[in-house]
Amino acid sequence: MTEVSRRAVLTAGAAALAAPAVTASAAAARERPFRAAAGIGRPARPNVLFIFADDLGWADLSCYGSPDIRTPHLDALAADGVRFTHGYAAAAVCSPTRFALYTGRYPGRLPGGLREPINQPAERDGIPPGHPTLASLLRQAGYGTAMFGKWHCGFLPWFSPIKSGWDTFFGNLGGAIDYYSKVSGRGEVDLYAGEVPAQSLDYYTDTVAAHAAAYISAHRERPWLLNLNFTAPHWPWEAPGDQDVSKDLTARVKAGERGALQHADGGSLGTYRRMVEAMDAGVGRVLKALTDSGQRDNTLVVFSSDNGGERWSYQWPLSGSKGRLNEGGIRVPTIARWPAALHGRQVSDVPVITQDWTATILDAAGVQPADSHPLDGHSLLPYLLDGAQAPDNVLFWRTSRAGALRSGRWKYLRADDAETLHDVPADPREQANLAEHHPGILDQLRTRWEQINAGLLPYPATPAGASLLTPGSA
Repeated sequence: MTEVSRRAVLTAGAAALAAPAVTASAAAARERPFRAAAGIGRPARPNVLFIFADDLGWADLSCYGSPDIRTPHLDALAADGVRFTHGYAAAAVCSPTRFALYTGRYPGRLPGGLREPINQPAERDGIPPGHPTLASLLRQAGYGTAMFGKWHCGFLPWFSPIKSGWDTFFGNLGGAIDYYSKVSGRGEVDLYAGEVPAQSLDYYTDTVAAHAAAYISAHRERPWLLNLNFTAPHWPWEAPGDQDVSKDLTARVKAGERGALQHADGGSLGTYRRMVEAMDAGVGRVLKALTDSGQRDNTLVVFSSDNGGERWSYQWPLSGSKGRLNEGGIRVPTIARWPAALHGRQVSDVPVITQDWTATILDAAGVQPADSHPLDGHSLLPYLLDGAQAPDNVLFWRTSRAGALRSGRWKYLRADDAETLHDVPADPREQANLAEHHPGILDQLRTRWEQINAGLLPYPATPAGASLLTPGSA
């Protein structure tokens, strides 16, 4: 498959897609194509801070080209590390991507990963406590493990971060919650300290950032894994100070109004801007704690989103949005910083996906994955640290109604009862269907998609016209 080699992306350069983002700011304009830092070697057992945004769109950060949103702390993170222009989420909705990060495997290897997303406490779908996870493997190797924010991989009493390898947890088990009352779409408070119900009426973005900063300040004796999972900028559309909006929505939810938390009658571009900027400020608070604790240099920080943007996101030049396998539904801002190992102000066009980061983190920590549960991701360390070619693997996605596969510059998409083929670097909007011009490539990618799909669990049958993507849940 030389014609569809992933390495072709390396020579495609930034011209097709990275160029608009690179000119977005003076800092980005000084970026250079990625090159591994010669002679640094591999620092031992770094701390790991993995930051998930929720429904953040491809260009919702100023360093990715947002015309209105200002994200100085995330811009600085990118300036100190590597900004990926072809970073992908493992799925187009919340839960499956989180399954991929925590297990390092395709979401479809577990029944809970088929849910788009998990949204009912009565559903016994989640990450089984006995399944190896990023946290359980690192904990066995002597790491401290903590998660603050959104879990969304199964409900108590069967599932929780505590049952899956995290020593410390403070956050919500389900999907969206009100930013002040912490009420879920079911009308119940969804906030836990460990596995014990908790209470907080502060703005949630600030709360989880404060917990993360405090954890970093208090843990310096041994390496740690910290998963910081914001719910921002997911609906409901509440920015700092919007307590009146929160009171109204909370009352509507508790009165039984179905879908009230989706907030279809609220929000604005201004509110969304303030939500993203509040998240950026929270990231800044956590990064300051990291610097003040003296742990900055040997901490691998990764920032990403669990899927593409939704109603208010700025996605240009991508098409599609959350829930679809077009680029706008799965391509997300992705930043990595590790001062002890990586030079800053670099940009990489190599396609990377969520479960690649699982493999990369385990590799950085010197931890082997469980033989019984081999990873589907590929470690990026040989590429990032040793100057090796990027992993020559393919990126695979599926939903209950669609599928996609990317290999090199080519993307195969099957959706709406049609198959299409796209040259992604040249056509990030996926407007030109090149299937008739390159039938051999189409056949190769279709075959590979079907091979991977055959090794995964089938989706459960749904009634005609129904969808596993339940409104009010993602």
